[in-house]
Amino acid sequence: MIPLHDDNPTSIFPVFTILFIVICVLVYFWQFSLGAEGNHGAVISLGVIPAVLLNKVSLPTELFVIPAGLTVFTSMFLHGGFMHLAGNMLFLWIFGNNVEDSMGHFRFIIFYLLCGVAAVAGQTLENPDSQIPMIGASGAISGVLGGYLLLYPHARVLVLIPLGFFSQLVRLPAGWVLGLWFGMQIVSSALSNSEGGGVAWFAHIGGFIAGLALIPLFKYKNVKLFQTGHGSNKYSRKLRRR
Repeated sequence: MIPLHDDNPTSIFPVFTILFIVICVLVYFWQFSLGAEGNHGAVISLGVIPAVLLNKVSLPTELFVIPAGLTVFTSMFLHGGFMHLAGNMLFLWIFGNNVEDSMGHFRFIIFYLLCGVAAVAGQTLENPDSQIPMIGASGAISGVLGGYLLLYPHARVLVLIPLGFFSQLVRLPAGWVLGLWFGMQIVSSALSNSEGGGVAWFAHIGGFIAGLALIPLFKYKNVKLFQTGHGSNKYSRKLRRR
């Protein structure tokens, strides 16, 4: 099930949603320009490695670029391939603008980064001895999805459902789409092998839970949770800004 668009207008231009997308795309082109070996080194140096973060092991001197704590943030802008980047940016583009709209630009920056930090914490707690680099924006974006779910569960989302040789376009409530997405993360984490590479499922879960927990604290006071209709807060926000 691939989301393509939501029927949920915004009151402000999503400056930082777009900026995060632009930064991730530019960083991906930079990674690509390094070649396979250079990109591998960048991932090890700038990706977050749980065992390094917890001072259980150290990076070789030639790969040490920044303190381990800073890789929590640099890792959010690295991606492992085009499809990894494209999938993350699609979700951020569809759902990020409304979450940014609900709290304003600068709160959104903090919200996004905190969700990313929570995602790293979730994966690190699950396997603190892991020496596999973790990269990608999906942990922070999972927090955006959690926030969106609490704010706009009834917003309609256009999704593509692949059915073998055929595909079906349907509009579903965001609550169904995001609830199913989270359920898939739970199932996948239970079936995954934490010793190998692949998807950091516990980062997705940690980011999503952080988004659920933080959205009541970061949203504007006049923005309601569990909204029944899209655009319901636009009038009140215009009054507040006069």
